[in-house]
Amino acid sequence: MSLVKLNVKKGDTVVVLSGKDKGKEGKVIAAMPKKGKVVVEGVNKAKRHTKPNQKAPQGGILVKEMPMHVCKVQLVCPACKKATRVAHKKVNGKSVRACKKCGEVIDQTK
Repeated sequence: MSLVKLNVKKGDTVVVLSGKDKGKEGKVIAAMPKKGKVVVEGVNKAKRHTKPNQKAPQGGILVKEMPMHVCKVQLVCPACKKATRVAHKKVNGKSVRACKKCGEVIDQTK
């Protein structure tokens, strides 16, 4: 397994670039850099048939979001609200993500 450099993090808003959910926006629920995948809220849903268990005593059909490859999503800039590529800038000696279109820093400094 190779580690893929992800330009998106958990909590970022992204837009889907290809596939059946093309054009949909959602929040990143989970990022998996080892697999190069992300799980986006409300996108790439699949139905799972489950037996009754402790978690779901009723059982039945559960709808859940499945991982999708990171190349199929693009970050939405919180400042200009447009899908954009990610630039890396040095701010106070730390590397932060920035919007390629408006130049605004995406990462909040703590």
